Amino acid sequence: MESEEGEEEEGAENYYDVARISGEVSFLRALGVNMGNGRVAESTTGNNNVRHQEVVVNVDSQSSGVHDSVAVEGDCEFGERSGVTSGKQDGCASTFQNGDVRNDVGRVSQDEIDGLVCPICLEAWSSIGEHRISCLPCGHIYGLSCIKKWLRREGSRKCPQCKKRCGIKDIRQLYASQIVAVDGELQKNVQSLQAKCTSLERKCADWSKREAEWKKREADLRNQLKSEKEMNRELQHRLVAGAVSTLNASSTHCSYRGESCIRPVTIPNFLGERHQSEFLVERDFHVEGARLFDIDVSSQIFVVARRLPGCGGTHVLTKVGFFSNHGMEDIPLPPNLKAVKDVQASPQAKLVLLASLGKKLSVLSTESNNAVLTYDLPAASWSCAWDVCNSEYLYTGLQNGTVLQFDMRHSATFVECMPGLSSNPIHTLHSFSTSPTMSSNIRSILTASSVGLCQWNFGGNQQRPYFIAESGIGGVCISVSCSNLSNHIVASYRAKIEGSESTITPPTMPVRGIHVLYGKTGGTYHKLKQTCSTVNGIRLPKSAIVDGVYENPVFASVDERTCQLMFKALPSLTATDSLGLQCPPLDIKFKGVSSLGILGCLCNDTMKLFTAKLL
Repeated sequence: MESEEGEEEEGAENYYDVARISGEVSFLRALGVNMGNGRVAESTTGNNNVRHQEVVVNVDSQSSGVHDSVAVEGDCEFGERSGVTSGKQDGCASTFQNGDVRNDVGRVSQDEIDGLVCPICLEAWSSIGEHRISCLPCGHIYGLSCIKKWLRREGSRKCPQCKKRCGIKDIRQLYASQIVAVDGELQKNVQSLQAKCTSLERKCADWSKREAEWKKREADLRNQLKSEKEMNRELQHRLVAGAVSTLNASSTHCSYRGESCIRPVTIPNFLGERHQSEFLVERDFHVEGARLFDIDVSSQIFVVARRLPGCGGTHVLTKVGFFSNHGMEDIPLPPNLKAVKDVQASPQAKLVLLASLGKKLSVLSTESNNAVLTYDLPAASWSCAWDVCNSEYLYTGLQNGTVLQFDMRHSATFVECMPGLSSNPIHTLHSFSTSPTMSSNIRSILTASSVGLCQWNFGGNQQRPYFIAESGIGGVCISVSCSNLSNHIVASYRAKIEGSESTITPPTMPVRGIHVLYGKTGGTYHKLKQTCSTVNGIRLPKSAIVDGVYENPVFASVDERTCQLMFKALPSLTATDSLGLQCPPLDIKFKGVSSLGILGCLCNDTMKLFTAKLL
């Protein structure tokens, strides 16, 4: 009994195999394959009388010489008997040539028609009719007519694929026109690629925008370079003319306070070999209402204190970049601050210290454009400075001659107050590094008022300031410049105007003056040299000491008569270079930025930027 049942199942399976082979041929015809001559033969296999068809299919391929063949044997399972051979096989065989599809028929049908055709006959099923879609309890799908025929055969009441027992009553019809399995992994890959594509498109758009900005900036720089070359040529002509006029006046003598001194003059070689560190004009900025400025090295900007035009104009702090073309940015100041008398940028942080006539000392941030600290003062402030050794300490000189010390960690008020030797306003204030001969707790500053120079020591036992020797006999002290690198101090004086002279000479005209050089050794000052000059008769002019541009430090000050910025070597005070200006500058500042020396001159409403390579 068991042997008969096994023979019936084997015969059913052979029938199923033959049906699939026939379906494959039909499928190839449906795909449009050119069929050659074919022959059909009958054969018997094993102990059953099932008829098999031998089909030989020739598919021509001119583009490829590869010949693939498929052999099918009647007494093997369909999945086991499908294989690739390279010739004619024994027994029943089906061979074909294929230039495009390089796999066997079974694999082609499995990949391309899975979910579209019945696995028994390999014919497309339909949503209605006898060959509609249906399935068994195990989940495998067949055409209705094919599975019925299969199950009606004696001994074949099993699923053709998984061999699970079932009957005709177990057949379930599926109401679907087409069944296709979606590849979840493929969908994930598609979504991932779409996301990458979107990201790349955004990046491409961003780089295109940047490229356009770079091209525009390159064009602006080319135009700026062309303009600066023209300005450089014009400046050279002016400098040559100024040097000639200076040469004509070099033999004249000047008398100051009964003393006779010769003004030494040297002409730079403007037409010959250029000095490696000669200052060049970079650009000009129009800053209306500007009076004072400083150089913020950390932000590479000018910080300009100015008053907006108009009646009751607002006082603002304007940021101007050295080399950027982003324009200017104004920081409005509180109305109670009034006019700004001094501006000092912090060398370590992006902070600015302001001394004003409104009895306020303010610390502003150039990043947030807001006030960080504001101290109330007992009198109007004329000058201010940061401590060069500790950026937490601040100093301000008041109108009544008093100097106050502040600690930014104490935001309420000053930490030390030291009255001066006179009640004259302190118009200039400088901080010095700690001397090796003094205690590290002592902080030294140098101030200047109309009566001369004064040394102050905070944190020591000696709380009383003292005048620098011979600093009060040169006349009215109007300016002082200091260098922490070379310990040079240059004070500028003008002669005291007597009552009879004031009625004859207008105060705005240039008057006689001198520049006095002092040397500092520890806490001791000594006079080294002096030279004559012409200074402003009423204003407090500005000056600066330039380090690292020339072989020796130079003193930069304006000659009021020729409107030239003169550079005098230290300690000889001989002229080594000059820059032509249209008018005497209101303020002068010099600082080193990386390998570049930055010199700024504020002439009325124009800020001039000069640069030079540092040695």
